[in-house]
Amino acid sequence: MPARPDLTVTLIADVRRLINSARGRAAMVMNAELTLLYWQVGNRIRTEVLQNTKAAYGQRIVKTLAAQLTAEYGRGWSERQLRHCLRCAEIFPEAIVSTVRRQLSWSHIKALIYIDDELKRDFYIELCHLEKWSSRQLQERINSLLFERSAISKKPEETIRQELASLRDTQTISPDLLLKDPHVLDFLGLNDHYLEKSLEDSILREMEQFLLELGTGFCFVARQKRIQIDSDDFYIDLLFYNRKLRRLIAMELKLGEFKPEYKGQMELYLRWLAKYEIEVHEQTPIGVILCASKKQEQIELLELDNCGIHVAEYLTILPPREILQAKLHQAIANAHLRNKS
Repeated sequence: MPARPDLTVTLIADVRRLINSARGRAAMVMNAELTLLYWQVGNRIRTEVLQNTKAAYGQRIVKTLAAQLTAEYGRGWSERQLRHCLRCAEIFPEAIVSTVRRQLSWSHIKALIYIDDELKRDFYIELCHLEKWSSRQLQERINSLLFERSAISKKPEETIRQELASLRDTQTISPDLLLKDPHVLDFLGLNDHYLEKSLEDSILREMEQFLLELGTGFCFVARQKRIQIDSDDFYIDLLFYNRKLRRLIAMELKLGEFKPEYKGQMELYLRWLAKYEIEVHEQTPIGVILCASKKQEQIELLELDNCGIHVAEYLTILPPREILQAKLHQAIANAHLRNKS
């Protein structure tokens, strides 16, 4: 008696699912064991090198060991690979690598071990694990200076540690970990002279790219969202929803420098959204004011963080990476100095 077609299809689908699931689990176990092996090899080399006071000894021992391992085991044990192993052992204590190896692949770890700043490295580890970035996505975010552009990078070090610990424990991301400053909008193709409407139109044309620049979980809701208060009409430039934050996010686009009166305008929008648009399960709406430039002391005196308002600059032309990196590092240093005063 021939098998029923619908039963055959179901059977094949179920067996395929079982095979793929087993393969996935096996790959995860294999990756975890390889990462531990690489750490152990690096730690053993590190111990050997530390026992010898001659600087040239380390270079020689790695080169010799690479040649012997390659001859015996084939590809995968080059001098470069051994230096990755050594770096991994230098950066991660065994307790940390035991956790990270179950969350991220060796390709991820190779990108992370060359980040010198511990808080910056932890930022990428936690977000990479939460958002399941590929190793390529992780490298792209490192290259785009995601940490330096995050709001959290300007906070005191203890605050950063607490935020990352909370993310690790609850798997819930905070606005400071998600929101950026500045936003790089070079993909809009704007020239030196443009109107606010041109900026908005360009964003709408390149909405997919703009959402990627905003970060994870952003969904477009409306353009020029009309709200009516008494007999007056107001319009929110762009309205988004973030699935990770479970919040509506109102965005205002400003061509010039940030002005203190923008605070009152955004507060009005946020209170209206909280009163008429928020759902039961959602958090309080937050606002983002995108400006061409800003003055930090004005923003601090206005205590915008307490109002749920984030002010960020945007760049329509991407400067050389070295210049952008220097500017961001200076902004972080200045913020940390203000936090200590």
